[in-house]
Amino acid sequence: MSSWLGGLGSGLGQSLGQVGGSLSSFTGQISTFTKDMLLEGVEEVGGSQVLPSGSQVLPSGSQVMPSGSQVLPSGSQVLPSGSQVLPSGSQVLPSGSQVLPSGSQMLPRSCRFPIPGWPKSRLRLLHRKSEYDRLRKLHAELEEKLEASEIQIKGQSAEYRTLLQQKDVRGDQSPEARQSGLQEEVQKLQRSAQSASVGPALLPVTTTSSTTTSSSASSFLSRPSGSHQGFHGGDDMDLSDVIWSQQEINRLSTEVTRLEAEAAHWRRMSQTSTAAGAGNGDQGEILKLQRTIKDLREEMSREVDEHQHELAALQDVQRQKMADIARRHRDELAEYEERIEELEEQIHSGGGQASSAPSDSSKLPELQKTVSSLQEAADQREKQLAELSARLEEAQRRQAELQLEKDDAQEENAGLLQNYTRLQASVTELQTRVQEQEGKALQKAQLDHEIQALRANLAASEKEIERLKSLSEAEPKEEVEHADILELNTIIGTLRQEKEVLEQEKLDLQERLKMAEEQTVSSDAAQPDESVELVEDLKTELERREKTLRNFEEERDTLMSELEELDQQNQEATQHMISMKEQLKEAEAALTSLTAELNTTKDKNMSLKQELETQKEKMSQSAFTLNELHMGKQQLEGSAKELRNKLGHAQEHNREARKEITELKKNLREREEELSAAKAELDRAGEGGTEAQGTTEKLAEKEREVSDLRRELDEMRSSQEKVKSEDYELKMENRRLKVESEQALGKGEELTKQMKESQAALNRTVREKETRIEALKLEKNQLESELRQAESTLTEQSKQYQQTIEELTRARSMDASALQMEHERAVKLNQEKDMEIAQLKRDMEQLASDHRDTNEMLSITVAGQKQLTDLLQEKDVFLETLKQNASDLQVELENSIAVVTKEADALRQALDEKDKQLGGMKEENSHLKEEIDRFRDQQSRPQSLAEPRTLDIITELETEITQLKSSRNGLEEEVQTLRRTMEEQQASLLLSQQSLQAQQTELEQADARHQQTTLNYDRLIHARDEEISRLQETVDRLSESRGPADSPTLQGDIILQEEKTQTLNQENGNEKHDLSKVEIEKLVRGIKEKETEISQLNEKNLSLTKQLDQLVVSRDEVGKLSQMILQKDLEIQALHARVSMGVGGGHSQDVMFLQQQLQAYAVEREQVLAVLNEKTRENSQLRSDYHRLMDILAGKEAALLKLQQENQRLSNMSDPSGSQEMFKETIQNLSRIIREKDIEIDALTQKCQTLVTVLQTSGGESGAGSGGVSSNQFEELLQERDTLKQQVKKMEEWKQQVITTVKNMQHESAQLQEELIKLQGQVSADSDCSSKLTVDYTRLIQSYELKERRLGSLSQELAQVQQTITQLSTTKEVLMGKLDSVAHTPEGVVAQSSAPSLKADAPSHDTSPTVNNEKLQEELVRLQTQLAERENLIRTIQENNQRLSNSASASESEQRSHAEEIRQLRERLDALQRSVREKDLLIKTKGDQLSHISEALRNRENDNEVLKQAVTNLKERALILEMDGKKLKEENELVAARSREKESEFRALQETNMQVSLLLREKEFELSAVSEKAATVEKMLKDKDQGKTGELNQLLNEMKSMQEKAVMFQQERDRVMMALKQKQMETTAVQTELQHVRDKEQRLNLELERLRNHLLEIEDSYTREALAAEDRETELRRRVAQLDKKLATSSSAVENASQQASMQVESLQEQLSGAVKQRDDALAHLRTSQEQVNQYAVSLSNLQMVLEQFQQEEKAMYSAELERHKKEKEEWKRKAVRLEDQASALQINLDEANAALDSASRLTDQLDLKEEQLEELKKQVDVRQEMLEEAQKKLMNLLNSTEGKIDKVLMHNLFLGYFHTPKTKRADVLRLMGSVLGLSREDVDKMLEEDNRHGVTGWVSSWLGGRGAQSVPNTPQRPTSGQGLNSSFSEMFVKFLEVESTPSLPAPKLSVRDIKPLGAPPPRRTSSAASSTAAGAAAAGKRAGDSNPFLAPRSAAVPLLGGSGSGSSGGHLLMKPISDALPTFTPVPVSAEASGGAVLKDLLKQ
Repeated sequence: MSSWLGGLGSGLGQSLGQVGGSLSSFTGQISTFTKDMLLEGVEEVGGSQVLPSGSQVLPSGSQVMPSGSQVLPSGSQVLPSGSQVLPSGSQVLPSGSQVLPSGSQMLPRSCRFPIPGWPKSRLRLLHRKSEYDRLRKLHAELEEKLEASEIQIKGQSAEYRTLLQQKDVRGDQSPEARQSGLQEEVQKLQRSAQSASVGPALLPVTTTSSTTTSSSASSFLSRPSGSHQGFHGGDDMDLSDVIWSQQEINRLSTEVTRLEAEAAHWRRMSQTSTAAGAGNGDQGEILKLQRTIKDLREEMSREVDEHQHELAALQDVQRQKMADIARRHRDELAEYEERIEELEEQIHSGGGQASSAPSDSSKLPELQKTVSSLQEAADQREKQLAELSARLEEAQRRQAELQLEKDDAQEENAGLLQNYTRLQASVTELQTRVQEQEGKALQKAQLDHEIQALRANLAASEKEIERLKSLSEAEPKEEVEHADILELNTIIGTLRQEKEVLEQEKLDLQERLKMAEEQTVSSDAAQPDESVELVEDLKTELERREKTLRNFEEERDTLMSELEELDQQNQEATQHMISMKEQLKEAEAALTSLTAELNTTKDKNMSLKQELETQKEKMSQSAFTLNELHMGKQQLEGSAKELRNKLGHAQEHNREARKEITELKKNLREREEELSAAKAELDRAGEGGTEAQGTTEKLAEKEREVSDLRRELDEMRSSQEKVKSEDYELKMENRRLKVESEQALGKGEELTKQMKESQAALNRTVREKETRIEALKLEKNQLESELRQAESTLTEQSKQYQQTIEELTRARSMDASALQMEHERAVKLNQEKDMEIAQLKRDMEQLASDHRDTNEMLSITVAGQKQLTDLLQEKDVFLETLKQNASDLQVELENSIAVVTKEADALRQALDEKDKQLGGMKEENSHLKEEIDRFRDQQSRPQSLAEPRTLDIITELETEITQLKSSRNGLEEEVQTLRRTMEEQQASLLLSQQSLQAQQTELEQADARHQQTTLNYDRLIHARDEEISRLQETVDRLSESRGPADSPTLQGDIILQEEKTQTLNQENGNEKHDLSKVEIEKLVRGIKEKETEISQLNEKNLSLTKQLDQLVVSRDEVGKLSQMILQKDLEIQALHARVSMGVGGGHSQDVMFLQQQLQAYAVEREQVLAVLNEKTRENSQLRSDYHRLMDILAGKEAALLKLQQENQRLSNMSDPSGSQEMFKETIQNLSRIIREKDIEIDALTQKCQTLVTVLQTSGGESGAGSGGVSSNQFEELLQERDTLKQQVKKMEEWKQQVITTVKNMQHESAQLQEELIKLQGQVSADSDCSSKLTVDYTRLIQSYELKERRLGSLSQELAQVQQTITQLSTTKEVLMGKLDSVAHTPEGVVAQSSAPSLKADAPSHDTSPTVNNEKLQEELVRLQTQLAERENLIRTIQENNQRLSNSASASESEQRSHAEEIRQLRERLDALQRSVREKDLLIKTKGDQLSHISEALRNRENDNEVLKQAVTNLKERALILEMDGKKLKEENELVAARSREKESEFRALQETNMQVSLLLREKEFELSAVSEKAATVEKMLKDKDQGKTGELNQLLNEMKSMQEKAVMFQQERDRVMMALKQKQMETTAVQTELQHVRDKEQRLNLELERLRNHLLEIEDSYTREALAAEDRETELRRRVAQLDKKLATSSSAVENASQQASMQVESLQEQLSGAVKQRDDALAHLRTSQEQVNQYAVSLSNLQMVLEQFQQEEKAMYSAELERHKKEKEEWKRKAVRLEDQASALQINLDEANAALDSASRLTDQLDLKEEQLEELKKQVDVRQEMLEEAQKKLMNLLNSTEGKIDKVLMHNLFLGYFHTPKTKRADVLRLMGSVLGLSREDVDKMLEEDNRHGVTGWVSSWLGGRGAQSVPNTPQRPTSGQGLNSSFSEMFVKFLEVESTPSLPAPKLSVRDIKPLGAPPPRRTSSAASSTAAGAAAAGKRAGDSNPFLAPRSAAVPLLGGSGSGSSGGHLLMKPISDALPTFTPVPVSAEASGGAVLKDLLKQ
């Protein structure tokens, strides 16, 4: 449609002239283009109207407007941009002015209701104002009329143009023939509409258009048939109706042609489908099956995509899980390793402690010390407990104080908020009062102005009064002046000056009266009558003046009262302002006080923080003191075994409590410090080890002290009784301490609980305080910001109030309500636009996300395709059978390509011939142009009568040229459409070529595989050749009988047939594309020639028609080729059936199996191919959608440009100068048309005259050859014209077919768009689902991680619990051991104490046998008493032992209870830890919320500032707009003046228009008459040969008379029409005036009602406001929050609107410049588009190559990634195996550790057994001791009996020893002999001195000889401990014996194997256990016998005496080691029971 109308416009432009024609064609094209766009939009989207960008979708009934204008309701008119939609009845004002309600008058507030006593000048003013309003309304109405008339004139001019064109085109046809043709067309239309309604299945796309056309046709048919007769029918019809009917006819004819073309198209389609159906019987079913297969494949592809998505997601999840498991495994391994190390360290430390635990006797003084120290520690504990409780109470008090302070702060905040709300309310009241004051000030200013005017009037009146006084006596005319003065005085009023002046006048008049009376008295004689009259007149005047004075005084009083009221109001306002200022000052003071309070609260908070820190420090100090106490306890426990047993549990509980406290602190501070805590615990364990070593050292020292104490036992005997009593006291104290320790434990637990609770409470309070402080800070900041804002707003308000006062003084007439409405509407529009922008952004984001999703889908599908290609490569075995078909198809393809190339060569040759013909035609055209120019020159001159043919030829040629131009334009547009279609065909050709290449590659692969399979099948074929030969004969029979048994083979055949049909269809498409290529080349050449040579139109048309014929031929050929291909398809199918039959008969079961496999593979391959095809199709669809969207965008931009151009045109038309020019142009065009018609009429009359003359001359002459020639030429010309018309009709039909196809394509594109939108919605829904799934997945992962963390923490806690259990078990074992040792020690103590006493006492008796007998007896008695005492002691100790066993059982029960308490404590701890974690999470979330809220507050503050700036900017804009409004008012007045001028011009133009239309009708009538004349003349010429000249003359005369009558009738009709038109105009004017009067009355009534309602509403509103003040406060508070939100939104909206406005301005400027550029670049685009087509083809091939490369690269990438993943998987497997090995190793270690624990328990059992053995050994020792005591008694008896006797053997040995010893040591031997003989040492020394002097031999001989007879007792005497014989012989001798008896190697220890009856201990504890057992053996060696396995053999025993473990510093001298100087002897074995005397005896015996 757009192309056709454009062609019409261009034709008109040439006919109307270049300037005006181009303008009109431009406007017509734009208008028609917009109409077509709208119509196409209506067709595409049924119901809703799609408009170009910028315009909005309108409701039905509203009109389409240019962009910028707004949607109007039905009935309202389109206004220019900037003006606003007004209600019906209101007037259009220029932009900036406001809408006033109809009838409202612009009065000041004081003048709304006239005061009854006002002067006439005011009333006149009001009257003038009302007149001004009325004139303004008239002006607005006239403007509306002007616009309507302009629109009408435009429509009329367009109609005139179309009418003229139709007249030019259809000048030949008579109206009757036209009417009959129209009726036929209408009938055809009805039929087509019926067919469309009957067959909707065939026409699914065009039903809407057909229904619209049918409806329009029916509406057209409903008109009377006589209305189409034009000017010759009834005269009732108007010109507009005729034009409308003509337009309807044209539209209907185009619709008919379109529908015919559609019907032909569908007929062709049905024929082709029927032909194809005849060829293939079951093709319809196959198509249905193919559709179902496609649907199934699409579903399969969707499911595959979904599964791939799920697979990818699952793989990601699995990877994450594997990573998490590996990480957890590592963490657990590390924890296990740490735990094992800790266990090892604990084992070491436990072993050390166990080894170091001494089993010594209890020391009483140490016990006393420990008891005292424990009492002190308990006292300290109690003090600390009291201090802690006091601190807790202080903390609670402080907490209560802080709570009170917090409540106070909250109350202060509430008070501040109330103050703030009060301030806001007062500010709003201030604003209202200020507004009232402004109104009062305005009234005051008006009153001042009136007062000044009255003063001026008074001054003038005073002057006039003086003048009247001077002229009062002269003239009688003064009465009139006095009346004027009185009128002026009524106008003047209300001031004090008037009163004073009038009083002065009164006094003057009184004086003058007196003077006049005197004058009358004096001049009574002369003029009595005149004076009386004057006096009377003066009296009347005085009375009048007095009355006026009274009136003035009354008015003055009223005005004064009003002024006083105003003054009072002003004073109240000033007082209110002062009070407001004072309130503001108070608010400022309150704010300062608040800030001070805030500072104080801050200081308090700081002090509280400091106190908290001090409390924390105190807590830490208390913790340190607790630690020190625990350390002291440990030391005390090390020293005191019994108290350790009793207080061990308390210590463990204290340790656990301390650990828990530290852990809680760590959790509160930092959870990461657990490692450091563990290290600290390890360090503590190390310190415990060092302490254990220290205790061992201390024990050694104490053992030494014990040896010293044994010496001091004699001194201690006296204190033993005291010790017993103290022991009993100690027991009591122990019990008391037990109770106190339990109490202390309970208190400690309570303390720890209280500490925890206080810490938690303190932390809570601290956090709450911090949050409150932060909240207070935020509130303070808010209050400060609000104060600043309030100050700034007050300052701004003061400025604004000043500005608004000025503005109100400037613009009193502005109505605030309208402004508010406009502002609200603007805000609403802004908000709507913001919403639209937000929606568009969301859509953009959704599209972007969809794009990403589609990209991801494509990438995933590419991966899936690669996998599928791998599968294809495996399953492509079944392509063997396609080899032969492929070869046949290739041969056919080559043949068809050869045929096509031949045809292309033939077409190229034809083109070359056509080009040559074109050249000749160009030359002929140039000749014709020259001839036409010559003929025109001749026409301008007075033509001779001898040239009749040239005029005919010229006219016909001109008509033909115009027709050819129009057809040329249409063909050019068709060529463009064909070019587009050809480009699309090229694209499809490239795609088909690609698919062909892919199929060829597949065929080649199939060939290769076929060859491989043929080799395999050859063997089978050789074996079964005989069967094949037999079956070949029976092929036909088998084919007939073959049925359902071989269904799978048939399926395979069907599949193969489908593939063949697909390939054949593709080949057919390729052939079509080749043909279209040839056509494209031809058209490109033709287009180039057209661009260069536009002038040669006729030749162009001929060449194009020929090309069209060729296209038709090529189409027929294509159809033939398709039929040939179908036949070949059938043949191929038959061959396939035979082959399948043969093969199926040959191979029985194997072949069937293989065929089934083949079918399965074929199905799979088809599925895969379908997936691939769908993916490629989706890709191409996406690309096409993208290109289509880009095209739509480009189209919308073009539409925008055109709309802007139309806007500019409309604005130019709305300008007065433009409209005047348009009127002038239309008049000029009409005058030009009239001139051309005159010229045509003159030419036709001349033609008629020449023809008449020719007839007459030919009638006169005899030769008729020349006449025959002319008639033949005429007939030839007519025939040529008819042929040309037929060709043009054909071209039009073909063009309409093309248009219908284009429309169908558009419909399809609309459907595709809808599908695309649906798909986008689905994609968005899928993306939403995926986003939800991802959110859920992340949530699950987070919860999973949280649970893992909790598991880890639980495992750590489990490890700690296990550690504590192990510690408890170790401590239990230790305690059990200690208990057993305590049970057994007292007996050992008794034994030890008795044995050394005996040993120590024994030597004391041997000092002097004579003197010490009594002493010995006393000692015996003492010893007996001691024995008795010891027995008593043993009994008491046994009782104690029983008590201790009872206490141990009690302690075990206590242990169990403690274990339960520990479990409860742990559970509480867990609960506390959970609560702490939850509180941490709460704190974190609340902190995040706080941060978010603070950010939001900052953003809001920023938004508020931006909004303030925006408000100021808006106010400035409002000022500017008011200024503009004033300017526009001035311009409005100018426009009113112009409109009046235009109205007059318009009337004149209408008159001229009417005259011109009459002239046109006359000219048309003359034209028709002349054409009839020409027809009659032609008939006469034809009849002339038959000799009917007379009839011709008669006919000519009749014709003339008829013409004259017709002219007469036409003139009469024109007069009547003129009269009718004038009457119609008058009636319309009267009706409009009536309507205006009624509208005015309605408006006035409405205005009155509105004013009444307004008054009532104002009164009601005042009362309601008085009542609803309190409600408003609450609402205002609520609105403040809403306003904040609205401010934020409006600020963003304002910014967006400003940005949009700037963007729109820029885009409009760019589009303006682009419109200019587009006009220049159109030709360049035509050239570049062809190059781009080639480039696109090249780029497509390149893209395909790149795609293939990309696919290959992706394959390589994916294979590499697969390998990498496999490697990673293998590595992970290895790691898993390694980790499992590690776990197994750790498990083994754990098992070993458990075994070690079991062995430890066994060891404890062994120790118990050994202790039992020790008890038995002790009993044996006691028995042996008794035996020893008996032996000692016997020895004593022996000593007593043998005292005084000397042993001979002894003396013999001594004598021999003397001589054996060296000389230096012989003195010692002599001394010994002396001591043996009983000599004193002094005597022996003296003898030795003498011997040294004289010689020893003599002395010895004399000594021996002298003493030989004596009998000396032989008893050896033991020296006492006091004698210092360290270097004696006996000592050295004993030492020597000791040294020699000790072996060189150390004593052999028993191996571990010998001590393993119950089970081997762990390897790490063997050494320690061995050492401990060895030590125990050494300790037990004092009293063990032969049965002890721990002792060494007797020969290896080192000491001679079985002393205790201490050194032999005490004891006998003989027991000391022998010096090295003595000679060595053989080692002497000594028993442990033997005494020193027995040893000496043995020696002497030897």
